[in-house]
Amino acid sequence: MTSCHNQRDSGIFVLPNLYGYMETLLIDKTHDESRQGEALAPTTSDPLTFTKRFYIESYGCQMNFADSEVVASILNKEGFGATRNLEEADLIFVNTCSIREKAEQTVRKRLTEFKRLKKQNKELLIGVLGCMAERLKAKFLEEERLVDLVVGPDAYRSLPLLVSEATVGQKAVNVLLSREETYADIAPVRLDGNGVSAFVSIMRGCNNMCSFCVVPFTRGRERSRDDQSILNECRELFEQGYREVTLLGQNVDSYYYVPAEADGSASAPVTFALLLEKVARISPLLRVRFSTSHPKDITDEVLYTMQRYDNICKYIHLPLQSGSTRVLQLMNRTYTQEWYKAKVDRIRAILPDCGISADIIAGFCTEQEEDHLDTLAVMDYAKFDFSYMFFYSERPGTLAARRYQDDVLEIVKKRRLQEIVEKQNQLSLQSNQRDLGKIFTVLIEGDSKKNEREWKGRNSQNKVIVFPKSADSALTKGSYVQVRVTECSQATLRGLLVL
Repeated sequence: MTSCHNQRDSGIFVLPNLYGYMETLLIDKTHDESRQGEALAPTTSDPLTFTKRFYIESYGCQMNFADSEVVASILNKEGFGATRNLEEADLIFVNTCSIREKAEQTVRKRLTEFKRLKKQNKELLIGVLGCMAERLKAKFLEEERLVDLVVGPDAYRSLPLLVSEATVGQKAVNVLLSREETYADIAPVRLDGNGVSAFVSIMRGCNNMCSFCVVPFTRGRERSRDDQSILNECRELFEQGYREVTLLGQNVDSYYYVPAEADGSASAPVTFALLLEKVARISPLLRVRFSTSHPKDITDEVLYTMQRYDNICKYIHLPLQSGSTRVLQLMNRTYTQEWYKAKVDRIRAILPDCGISADIIAGFCTEQEEDHLDTLAVMDYAKFDFSYMFFYSERPGTLAARRYQDDVLEIVKKRRLQEIVEKQNQLSLQSNQRDLGKIFTVLIEGDSKKNEREWKGRNSQNKVIVFPKSADSALTKGSYVQVRVTECSQATLRGLLVL
């Protein structure tokens, strides 16, 4: 018997406290609110013995978490091992995000708490990594004296030198942005995770000057990583037992790398569609995901590549931001409402079973009620499986902060956000109801958070499916199984093994 009920499943969705108005209201593993502030755990398989320890907390998007694994690799070579015990740490780093004001407030609070630890350990060094480094370096280092090191996202190779400088009391700062740095030759240390899914950075920076976004100013211009280094990393992950990789970039669809021949001449360029195909061909047992796409850049070539390979997951995160063409123009998104809807139509035509999610901002500068209604209408049209929803938070240094007045009252932003959330909850429930009775291939990620007698995994469309373990089964994390969906909430599918 199949049924669907409107219940929340914590650990899958973070749904809104509509009185507290959390800025981020639905999540998945691309920007996982449950991981914000997570400290990297030491790897159990590391053969090295370390005499010094580092502690890293990461905030923001999955790119930051991936960067922390690059930092861990660099520090390992300098004799530092990871720890989750603050009291045994010689280095404490916070990998920061500037996308939302809430994240900055959280980081400042944590740095203040860490500073108190220096009273017990005078040799302890505290540093800020990532996107907040450039904008707040003077405040953190000189005015508030919260940190000893400030290191931008393109300067992690200089960490050993900066640590040495900070050890002798010098100001240790490097926030220079690079047009070349991709860390292609550094193998990230997988310090945490389920051993099944891994994130692989394929590019850095962004050339899209969306007026609300700080990324071009904090991560620099777009540059693509050497395709062979990406393939090598994905192949090594598969050989280590990983069964899913997510190719990461601020805008993966604009990936473009031109390899050099032995004689120095340029060979045929590698586009994102070609890279996707190369990764998919490593093994049919290796699932491939990617994030994030910009609606203007995802091409038919990418969609047809997804169609050809069963192991390329049928899921696209396609940020909307607003359903109003007027507001989209102010955001410098370079597409219209009609163009976005046509792109959704194209995805559905080529990949009928493709899951689609979106980012949506409520209350951007000058947004009127009719603009808000346009957003709700596009949500109805696209039938998003889930969304990441925010109310607009002006970020210093962005084009919007310089050009426009943040003139929508907060009470209006919150009310519009609530309506967007309610709309998405309806759409998510309807999407899951359509899956009742269907059979999906599920990659087991581990035990259900609520019940160790159940497995949790995801289907190709990035939906979580929970199902009972079989008493006589030899299934483990990383196994592929067939599951028939029998129940659902707006957040989760439940099912039974098809034996």
